[in-house]
Amino acid sequence: MYERLLVAALLAACAAGPIAAHASAEPSLAVTVIKAGRLVDVVAGRVLTDQVIVVQGPRIVAVGAATATPLPAGATVLDLSNKTVLPGLIDTHTHVTSDPATPPYHDYGISVPRRALTGARFARETLLSGVTTIRNVGSSAYTDIALRDAIAAGDVIGPRILASGPPLGITGGHCDDNMLAPEYQERGEGVADGPWAVREMVRRNVKYGADLIKYCGTGGVFSKGTRVGAQQYTAEEVAAIVEEAHMHGRKVAVHAHGANGIKVALRAGVDTIEHASLIDDEGLELARKNGAFLSMDIYNSEYTQSEGPKRGELEEFLRKDREVAQAQRDNFRKAVAKGIRLTMGTDTGVHRHADAPKQLAWMVRYGMTPMQAIQAATKVGAEALGIDGEVGRLAPGYSADIVAVTADPLTDIASLGDIEFVMKAGTVYRQ
Repeated sequence: MYERLLVAALLAACAAGPIAAHASAEPSLAVTVIKAGRLVDVVAGRVLTDQVIVVQGPRIVAVGAATATPLPAGATVLDLSNKTVLPGLIDTHTHVTSDPATPPYHDYGISVPRRALTGARFARETLLSGVTTIRNVGSSAYTDIALRDAIAAGDVIGPRILASGPPLGITGGHCDDNMLAPEYQERGEGVADGPWAVREMVRRNVKYGADLIKYCGTGGVFSKGTRVGAQQYTAEEVAAIVEEAHMHGRKVAVHAHGANGIKVALRAGVDTIEHASLIDDEGLELARKNGAFLSMDIYNSEYTQSEGPKRGELEEFLRKDREVAQAQRDNFRKAVAKGIRLTMGTDTGVHRHADAPKQLAWMVRYGMTPMQAIQAATKVGAEALGIDGEVGRLAPGYSADIVAVTADPLTDIASLGDIEFVMKAGTVYRQ
């Protein structure tokens, strides 16, 4: 908070001067000039040197060579001439209100208000790590929607959030609550069975402000009694979910490890496949043909296996994670080779929120070039979320979401696991 207030005060104290021809913002907004020694152009897939970025208020108004771009009089100058500058990162699969250190059954003692406040802490950690936009795919009691609105209003610090609210799932499935004995009659908020019941649940989530619809199409690692690869929801139910969501202008993300659940989703027109651990060749071809995105969390198994036993994770969950981890990574490599669109989807909440950018090194380890990994976490992520006209690149008119590191991530991708400068919508949060 201190960093934000200090920089905000500094920017407000500077008189706004004339700006480059790209400017369309209000002249009263503060102007900042960023000198970038190296700038990653994620659209062209190249690195430019000795660039300047002119920011007015929350938006970029000019980007160009230092020798050819006029600097507005009176602007605040941030000298990053010894750093590599790139767009703020986008994580397409998070659980921002979930604490990865909480033992499984302790979760029942956490109230909705407490969970929301914990989410505010994790949102701050996420932003400071260099992730300026997230898509949250599952939170109880619409806490992710409340957090999204609080961040947008400036009440708390965090990334831009696209929120799903409670995910849909079948009775006894991955998105149900299977941890308690039958006499407690515990039931997941998003449980709905049958085509009309799932339509009603989609409408309910839209009513309460969901930006997208998430449903569970197969079993999962962290759900008691489910088989990871087993299909959940019939083709008829999936078609109803996707049709209803698209009718309301919402994209659909499906939790799907198993090959059959993945293919049912793709044939129904789902927008993104989450996890995709056991996707087969037919599923890969369907994803490529349909232009669907895969969001594969290939890093988090390291955390689950090392930290899970310490917090009392159920052995069933640890076993299922071990069973699918390498298969998922091998299929990630296949997807890269086939040219399928892949995003950076980390599943934070299963592991530490501040560690999301560490997945980029694993994406390179399993087949991507460093530039492809950066594009997945910026330009491609924005396309998957349907906000590619707002974020994901450094260009005039785009939100001034900017991060930087001293190292060259094109030769040391792991350097993005320790981002040194973070700006979101024109405000510096880390420097």
